Amino acid sequence: MSLLNIFQIAGSAITAQAEKMNVIASNLANINSVVYKNGKFYPYVAKQVVFEFNSVNNSKIGGVKISDVVDDTSPMKLIYDPNNPMSDKKGYVLTSNVNPITETVNNIAASRSYQANIEVLKTAKSMIMKTLTIIE
Repeated sequence: MSLLNIFQIAGSAITAQAEKMNVIASNLANINSVVYKNGKFYPYVAKQVVFEFNSVNNSKIGGVKISDVVDDTSPMKLIYDPNNPMSDKKGYVLTSNVNPITETVNNIAASRSYQANIEVLKTAKSMIMKTLTIIE
């Protein structure tokens, strides 16, 4: 494995984690949003990022890429609020399935992974610089 592959692998992880943090931010920003489709209002459905192995030069090692951003399959929440204009006849309102605690934990994990890959890049750069000073 070439030392330069490290930059490609860590770079792919940084890109993937940055996109995951964007999706998390979108979920948190839209937690109280509604979507209008087919003549009805629906609560925002949380999105989840799906990662996929991304081979470097067709080898067994590699980075990561985002294969898809899918809707979260967890159930929507029902809240009793008879004064809400979106409530049903029984007074319940269907709300988003975004869980702010889960999203916050996922954001922390993505941020830590992002930071770890930055450190990998710094270490690889340092190794290359030291190698170049030995050659001189």
